Amino acid sequence: MIALRNLLLLLCFAPLLASAQGYDAFRSWEKLPQQRIGVRAYMRSTYARTGGGYDASNFLFMNKEDENVTLDVKGNGVLYFFRANHWHGSPWHFVVDGKDNIVTETATADPVDAVKKFKATTFFPTATLPEPMAWTWGTTKGANLIWTPMAFRDSLQIAYSRTFYGTGYYIYHLYADKHNLPSWNLNKTPDQDVVDLVSRAGTDIAPKNIRKATGAVKLNKSSVLLATINARSSSLRALKLTLPLDKAEALERVRLRVTWDDAAHPSIDAPLCLFFGAGTFFNREKKAYLVKGLPINIRFDYPGKKIELACYYPMPFFKNAKFELTNIRPDDTEISYELRYERTKVSASRSSYFHATYRDFPKPELGQDMTWLDTEGVEGRQQWSGSFLGTSFIFSHNANLNTLEGDPRFFFDDSRSPQAYGTGTEEWAGGGDYWGGENMTLPLAGHPCGSTEKKTAVNDKDLIQSAYRFLFADLMPFGKRAVIRFEHNENVSQEHYETVCYWYGLPAASLIKTDSLDIGKTADEAQHAYHSPQASAVEKISSRYEWGPDAYPAHAWGYDLPKKEGYRHLIGKEIYPAHEEDGRTTTGTSEFTVRLRKDNMGALLRRTLDYSYPNQTAEVFIAAKGTDNWQYAGAWYLAGSNTYVVSRPPGELSPRKYHVETSNRRFRDDEFLIPAALTKGRDAIRVRIKCIPDHQALYPGHPFPRQSAWSELKYDVYSYVLPDFK
Repeated sequence: MIALRNLLLLLCFAPLLASAQGYDAFRSWEKLPQQRIGVRAYMRSTYARTGGGYDASNFLFMNKEDENVTLDVKGNGVLYFFRANHWHGSPWHFVVDGKDNIVTETATADPVDAVKKFKATTFFPTATLPEPMAWTWGTTKGANLIWTPMAFRDSLQIAYSRTFYGTGYYIYHLYADKHNLPSWNLNKTPDQDVVDLVSRAGTDIAPKNIRKATGAVKLNKSSVLLATINARSSSLRALKLTLPLDKAEALERVRLRVTWDDAAHPSIDAPLCLFFGAGTFFNREKKAYLVKGLPINIRFDYPGKKIELACYYPMPFFKNAKFELTNIRPDDTEISYELRYERTKVSASRSSYFHATYRDFPKPELGQDMTWLDTEGVEGRQQWSGSFLGTSFIFSHNANLNTLEGDPRFFFDDSRSPQAYGTGTEEWAGGGDYWGGENMTLPLAGHPCGSTEKKTAVNDKDLIQSAYRFLFADLMPFGKRAVIRFEHNENVSQEHYETVCYWYGLPAASLIKTDSLDIGKTADEAQHAYHSPQASAVEKISSRYEWGPDAYPAHAWGYDLPKKEGYRHLIGKEIYPAHEEDGRTTTGTSEFTVRLRKDNMGALLRRTLDYSYPNQTAEVFIAAKGTDNWQYAGAWYLAGSNTYVVSRPPGELSPRKYHVETSNRRFRDDEFLIPAALTKGRDAIRVRIKCIPDHQALYPGHPFPRQSAWSELKYDVYSYVLPDFK
């Protein structure tokens, strides 16, 4: 009966998993709130491995002169996002399942002084990478961005032909179960219905002929109720407010508060301007849109003397939804609202609530990342399962753009390594070189407000610098906890940040830790029947994880730190001291037995490892406890090592350089998804890890300092389950 129940649950989730892949992730956007079982998101980049601020021209390894690798993945999944600074690095190689696809853009052939030479730019082939699925620096004011989904069945590699200022970050999903999508190639043009959907950014994209609550309220009290909707198993599809234009700036700090199903705490509680994507409603250029986003927008109707705010992220609820405005300075101002909703057949356990969590950082702590979101304990609940959806944030109230030299680091489900590690804050929001100081708004990223510099600001609101990044197909699932952290210029800037994190969350876990094996501990190895004939003796390692600068830096972009008040005495002081771990390495096979929940829907295996061993590759096999009936589960691969190549040649067309650096961060957590077909109905499984030697050179004629081997310090095992939510 348990096996049958699991099979039925898997069948129920099949459409959900399909909707998370390829173009269906856009097309079936009403399914965004649904739980992602057996799906993981990763953000990789050219970040500085030693923790500094120079995030360009750092390569995992190099092959030919025009083949310098920044991303290397094995498994089946979809690349949902690519970002590079301007044309730098092009021609780009997208090697999908072994086939090389070469992408260029307008400035690739003539890159020297390209900003002066070219005004309008585009990708080539244009039919494969058209707007609005892809944008070049002529529009974004500094970055080349691709949201065209690129499916891969076995492998994906991104390599740069040129290394001058080669910077980038990439978001991809990996899946436990094999999908049947064809491998992406340059002949694949985007599905037209998806192009049409994204082209509608800034318009009302939600269903029209559904239930609707409309009205108007006077803001004559400090807190007013907009509406309460009583409806079973429904989803809000449009949340729209209309404000009088002449009062908009005065109302921008009014807070929107939304509570689902009589919860003790609101799930949305944020200032209107930030919730809808901008740091202020001041519109210096009197543009039609401050935010022309796909899921969220701010539109100015000057003839109608009004400003329209809209959010189209689907928002499920199962009994009722309460909408309020707070933080009001009472007067006779009247605003109107429109709330559209429809019935949904998805149960609460398979769905999740929409959240917008606001944080205020008047003076970020020196040496520490800002934590924009930690779901543990939020709204009075310890565990949450759902998906991270993006951010809207003010990064300065004083027109300071260089505070953006800070990396995003996102941690999911108690991993000590960030599954998402970016190259800078403006890059996260679709920019490059601070957007050249200019404003821009795209369907999923933008810099909607803020003067180019302090001296050009026309008033105090023009000093407010803000940006947004909406995740859609590239959302980031988590099973029990999400921690969203950002640096602030190597954590020395103390600009006033205000942030909103958008996320879906159900107050119950879909990932349950069911076992842990500490390699090197004799009793633990015996308890888990650990057997590794070729394993090394236990080795103790003293090192660190990649958590930002180890010590307070003496130099940071745009800051004279020795002169910074209250900082001089901190320079060189350690922030993240080394700690000790132990474990083994092998070039052979390791086997062990781990416990699962019998009602599991697949499993996640997390390994703590020593990243000084390069390009660790293994084949993973699974068998039922007490049997030798091994079944292949997939390839487990982690590209690169803590030794990498930095290439910063003097000019755009100069040959690459070979400067080898080794980071002092050897500890890394890495993940492998075990398909549900190999775990369903089992409360324990045997795992076989077979090391596959890797002979990749660091660059031609220069091997990595260490030979490839499989490092295992610890294994943590998580069972995917249907969240226990009532």
